Amino acid sequence: MAYCYSTDESKWLRATITFALAALSASTAFSLYLLKRKTRDLDCKIGELQKSLKASSDICGAERQGRIRAQQALREALTQPKLDSLELTSYPMAPIGVIQSCFSTRNGTPRQPLLVPLSRACLIFNSARVPPASLEGLGEYSHCWVIYVFHLNTNLEKLWKDPTKSRFKAKVRVPRLNGERRGVFATRSPHRPCPIGLTVAKVEAVHRSMLLLSGVDLVDGTPVLDVKPYLPYSDSIQGARVPKWLTGDSVLAVASVSFSEGFTSTLADCWEISGKNSLYASPDEFQNLIKQVLSWDIRSLSQRNRPHDSFTKSENGKQLNECSDYHPGEEASSPGSEQPPQSPRDIIYHLTLEGLDVSYRLDCDGSVVVKKVTEASSVTNSSQKRCNYSTWRDHFVPFEN
Repeated sequence: MAYCYSTDESKWLRATITFALAALSASTAFSLYLLKRKTRDLDCKIGELQKSLKASSDICGAERQGRIRAQQALREALTQPKLDSLELTSYPMAPIGVIQSCFSTRNGTPRQPLLVPLSRACLIFNSARVPPASLEGLGEYSHCWVIYVFHLNTNLEKLWKDPTKSRFKAKVRVPRLNGERRGVFATRSPHRPCPIGLTVAKVEAVHRSMLLLSGVDLVDGTPVLDVKPYLPYSDSIQGARVPKWLTGDSVLAVASVSFSEGFTSTLADCWEISGKNSLYASPDEFQNLIKQVLSWDIRSLSQRNRPHDSFTKSENGKQLNECSDYHPGEEASSPGSEQPPQSPRDIIYHLTLEGLDVSYRLDCDGSVVVKKVTEASSVTNSSQKRCNYSTWRDHFVPFEN
């Protein structure tokens, strides 16, 4: 039996269906509106990000091109320097090694190489830059040239940072001429426009990344730029000419060197500790080094010309007035704190070797008397392990000087 809707029921049903369809259509339309709105917002954000990424890429590309152009310009300037731009041209160099020397300070370091045959140093190469294979064959030479930096010059920082404020002087005082001035390029003064030094030394041994030298005039901590073998057939020039003031008797040689009665005992006490890190086999050999160093007058020009104007110590321990160009290793005080002594015998000078303070006096006749030796408090101990005599004794024959 079929069910029949009444007219009212049919109208109600059609209205209900129509309302439901309208509601569904409105909901769908609203959802589509929200979806389109989110899509537009997402497209805007993507567009902004793409613009930002492109701008960043452009900046990076420009910076890269700038670096490439700068590198090309630098290479061109270094390979083809122009005469009118020499002041703007620099050649950066990094040390390939560092010297461990028996001379702890500048004071007492020989003014020329080979003057003190017993003076020893160990050149420790930077293994990251200089592999041990670089030293193969060097031990076959008797001597070598060492190119280094005068790293203790007082004007070094200004010279490199601002050359206009380096106070470079065209003339320097010459010790052999008692302070008479000569052009800096006619001397071997360390105070030069470019603080680079050149010295020759005897090659004692080569071991791994170490080179043992003797007859050196290098202070401890000297940065080394290069090492070259000495070639007698080209480096020794027969008939070479030098000024007359270099050929006469040296005014820097002393009459004699002697040691006080208590020196041996003070050296023995110090050697129990310092001998472990020494480049010398025994206290006697170290004493011979002291004698060789003090065989030359190591005092500054001002100390020799005005010995009573120096900040050294007198016999009674009081500090005395010092000259303006005082050397490291000599004691100092405020000017005029004490009256100067009446006799040169009262002035005590100081020499620092391998961290030991050697005190001595200079008599009126030019004779040196070494008083005693103590541990030097002014020397800074480096954290780097130091080369000592046993390092070479285990691998090589003893020194021959």
